[in-house]
This record gives sequence, C-alpha cells and structure tokens, in this order.
Amino acid sequence: MDQALSIDLLRRRSRQRLAAGVFAFAALAGAAWSLNRVLRPSVSGADVAIAEVRRGSVDNTVDATGVVVPVHEEVVSSPGASRVAKVHAKPGQQVKAGDLLLELDDREIRLALESFKEQLAQQDNRILVLSQEMEQKLKQTRSAIELLEIDLQAAHAAFDRNQQLRASGLVSGENLLTSQLNVQRRDIELRQQRELLDDTRRSTASNVAAARLQQAILQKQIARQAQLLDQTRVCAPFSGMLTWLLEQEGASVAPGQLVARVSELNNYRVEATLSDYHARLLAPGQAVRVEQNGEVMNGSVHTVLPEVDNGSIKLLVDLAQPRNPHLRNKMRVDVKVVTAHRDKVLVLDTGPAFNGKGPQPAFLMQEGMARKTTLDLGASDGKVVEVAAGARAGERFIVSDTAAFKDRDSIRITN
Repeated sequence: MDQALSIDLLRRRSRQRLAAGVFAFAALAGAAWSLNRVLRPSVSGADVAIAEVRRGSVDNTVDATGVVVPVHEEVVSSPGASRVAKVHAKPGQQVKAGDLLLELDDREIRLALESFKEQLAQQDNRILVLSQEMEQKLKQTRSAIELLEIDLQAAHAAFDRNQQLRASGLVSGENLLTSQLNVQRRDIELRQQRELLDDTRRSTASNVAAARLQQAILQKQIARQAQLLDQTRVCAPFSGMLTWLLEQEGASVAPGQLVARVSELNNYRVEATLSDYHARLLAPGQAVRVEQNGEVMNGSVHTVLPEVDNGSIKLLVDLAQPRNPHLRNKMRVDVKVVTAHRDKVLVLDTGPAFNGKGPQPAFLMQEGMARKTTLDLGASDGKVVEVAAGARAGERFIVSDTAAFKDRDSIRITN
C-alpha cells in the first residue's frame, strides 16, 4: 500500500529543482556572455590612443621635403679649355676672399696675348707710317699749289697786258686768246691741287681711322686675354666655405666648366619640393614651418619657382633665423607650408585613424564602448585636425590605427 511523501522530502526536492534551474540559467547566461565576447571583439584601452574634441585654432598645411642651401653661393668656371696645373685648397675648408684655390694652365692664353700685342704694335706702326705719308703728300701738294698760284698771277698779268696791247693793235687776237686760255688752265690746275689736298687728307684720315679701329679691337682682345690670364688663378670670390673643387691635377677642363664652388657660412635658406597638385594653393609670403630633429623653425615663402619637373615644383623659403647654428649645408628637413588658418573651431588630435580631408569613419567612445560614426574633417597641420561636422566638444575618439576593426560597428574597450 502506497504511503504519502513527507513534507520535508517534497520541500527538499523542490529546492533541488530550483537550484538546478538557477544553475542552468547561470550556465546559459555564461555561455551567452562567452559567445558575446567571441562575436564582439575588445581592445585594451592601453593599446589605443584617444583624443578629445575641443575648441581651438588650426593651420591648414601642405607637406614638402626640403634641403638646406646657402643664401649666397658662387661658382667659379674655367675661362677656356685648359687643365688643372696646381691645387692649393681642399673642399670643406674655410677660405677668405681672394685666397688662391687652384691654378690652370695658362700657356695658350699667354701665347694669344703676345700675338695680340704684336698685332697692336703693327697697327701703331701703320698709323705712324700713314701719318708721315700724309704729311709728305700734303707738303708736296702745298708746294705745287704755291707754284701754281705764282703761275696764275703771271698768266693774269700777261692776259691784262695783251688786252691793253690788243686795244692799240700791237697784239693779235690769237695771242690774246692764248693768254686767256693760260689763265683758265692755271686756274683749273690750282683747283685740282687744292682738291687733291683735301682728298689726301680724307683718304689718309680714313686709313688712319681704320687702323685706329683695328687698334681698339686689339686692345680689347688684349684686355680680354689679360682677364682670362688672371682667371687662370682661381681665387675665392668671398669669404666662406669651399664646398666643391676640381682637385685632380692634370685634369682637362672645358670652357665654362665648373672648377670651384664657395658658399657663405651660417646663412641658410630652404629649397622645398612638393607635388604640383598643390601649386594653386601656394604664393610668396605664406608662413612656413621647418622641422628638423624636433626643432621647429619659422620662415616664409620667398619664391615659387615657375617650372614643373616630373610633377614637382620647388619653393625657396627664407628663415626667420637664417644663422641657426644647427643648420648645415644640404641637411634634409621637413617643411610645412601654411595655406590657411582657422580660429575657434572644433579640433582633434590627428593620428593614423584619419587620412586627409572630408567624411571618414571614426570610433566614438561611449561607456566602455567605441561606436563607429562619421566625421567630416577639414584643415590639418599634421598635429591637430579640424572637425567640420560629426562631433561635439568634449566627445572622445580613437585616433590610433583602427584598421584591425574597420569593418566593426562597435568594439569594447577594456581596462
């Protein structure tokens, strides 16, 4: 015969069923939590960089690569075809104005100089000979004119006498005509001699002028050769650093070939190179920041060079402190050209999470979670970026690289 279960047994069984249900629920919750951990990745807060949106100012900058170059630099070229005869200096040493750097072979220039001097002496002698010949011809012509003047006076006297005698019938008409013709002949001969005198002066003066012109040409050529001879002694044009020198004795050089370069010490500017895509944004006078080993040097755009070379343009940048002791010739630096300035705008520290301007995804921090949203970014100076839309002051965003979870809508941030 069946017996009724005791109250204690029923209570114990009820408690066991309740405990089993609680355990099953806890197991299910734990499994769900574990599954959520698997499906929703997390990242440690120590592994990401987080920045806060705030009010501030930002410069829009264009990045360029730069090289430090001297403000004043001169090159010395060979005056003609020659060879290096002797070297007196070494690249890298400091020189003073007028210091002898090297000597070029000057034998051909000296031979040409002597030849021109001989030709000049010949022209001097020719001018002297022409002058003497002219004086001799002028003397002869003057003497002939004086004799003709006497002959003309005599012919006039004979003609006057024959006219008087003809009136008395003592001289025939033929004799009178002859004396008249004699006067005309002497007059013509006298005029011819006077014209010959003028022609002699003009002809000799023309020959002398031609000789003097040739003389002047030779004098210029002599001066030029003397200048070339002086240039065979290559000297420093000013005090500075000898940055380059053709130092192989015996080496051949062509006319106009570079043989030395001298740069001014401790006075530099920057030659910057950047893509021609930014050409429309550039103008002389724009502010520039030059960075080298963490040091920032201010400057301004002096010149935007007009030519484009392989898709790049160049700028010459004047530095506010061109004699900065940390600068060295040919040192590479980073250049940022300021093309615009924004005041009292929302800004955010920039980082690998952002790339350029315009709308782009970003992760907003909210209660231990980072949720994907969209930020519209504007001007940037490489350190901070303008937030044109998509955020408010005080909100925080991940600015480090988010490529690992770019396809997620949200991620958990753990301590």
